[in-house]
Amino acid sequence: MNQKDGRKTERAVTSKEKKEDKQKTACPLAKKCGGCQLQNLEYPQQLAWKQRRVESLVGKFHKVNPILGMEHPYHYRNKVQAAFGMNRGGRIISGVYQSSTHRIVPVNSCMIEDTVADSIIVTIRRLMKDFKIAPYEEDSGRGLLRHVLVKRGFATGQVMVVLVTGSPILPAKNNLVKALRAAHPEITTILQNINPYRTSLVLGERETVLFGPGYIEDELCGCVFRISARSFYQVNPVQTEVLYRAAIRMAGLTGKETVIDAYCGIGTIGLIASRNAMRVIGVELNKDAVRDAITNAKRNQIENTRFYQGDAGELMIQMASQGEKADVVFMDPPRAGSDEAFLGSVVKLSPETVVYISCNPETLARDLELLVKSGYRVQEIQPVDMFPWTNHVETVVLLSL
Repeated sequence: MNQKDGRKTERAVTSKEKKEDKQKTACPLAKKCGGCQLQNLEYPQQLAWKQRRVESLVGKFHKVNPILGMEHPYHYRNKVQAAFGMNRGGRIISGVYQSSTHRIVPVNSCMIEDTVADSIIVTIRRLMKDFKIAPYEEDSGRGLLRHVLVKRGFATGQVMVVLVTGSPILPAKNNLVKALRAAHPEITTILQNINPYRTSLVLGERETVLFGPGYIEDELCGCVFRISARSFYQVNPVQTEVLYRAAIRMAGLTGKETVIDAYCGIGTIGLIASRNAMRVIGVELNKDAVRDAITNAKRNQIENTRFYQGDAGELMIQMASQGEKADVVFMDPPRAGSDEAFLGSVVKLSPETVVYISCNPETLARDLELLVKSGYRVQEIQPVDMFPWTNHVETVVLLSL
């Protein structure tokens, strides 16, 4: 074989290997589900795509660091929720809503969801037939089981199962709990959440503990966190550690700083930062999350934190009007980003350092524009891949006054 033919053979083998790799990683439900938008790309290509996206949107503010990806980008979601319904043949199905619809795509296992959670949901679907539990019908309001939510602490192994029902009456619930625990002894708590309303929200306001303490715990960056059914906790704990370590490093804490953790949730980043700060003030609108944050501080024997239910922007304006200072503000807003009122309150308080954790580079670009015009300078931009196979990307930005 001549050298030219050798090169042809080498290219053919490489192409075949790429094709086999793509077949191995591709999800058969990708086109029906729509949850993983980057199924057509191998993982290194996904990272390159996300890098370019962040650079195109916020690269004008500062050079963007190389994105931090996952070593094993599969089964990373520690929170799995499934909707239940009937197919045309009258068979109970469970799965996810097709993107932008309320049509259920049946799922037994998912390449990004925790395998334990997927297995538990399949078992519940089987038990529904044994216990004559009908899935809820949105149109008629008939039936009982609407959703199942499973949360698992990757570090602790603790598992929470939440049965979301349209009615408070759950027939033979004690026997159902026994059957579920017999099939999955790893389950540490089971709750019934009651959602009787015709709403797109998964969880209702009322819940009853059927087994266990009603919450689970997980470990992150050396702290233990209590997680309840309705409180927010990052769904990829492996990359959350990467994300938070980058944010804490950027803050440059020396032990003398007053830190505000806006949108604090259950207190994750605030409690992690508290070990290197003088005091931390966490603010959150969700009362369940604030309750968990206070419990988490006690659980970790951390005494230099205070958590409040309320609007973080209003608290910062109040601090500024009373002549109080904050050295660092951590902000981790939802996908819609922050509004002008909140950003104005940051500017009014004028902390030396702002660490902005964003889950949407488009709203991040908009918010950075306002902060830069108000006297802040972008010092570092670090993308982190929290959601492999999807088009979402997290970005941590350091701003200095």
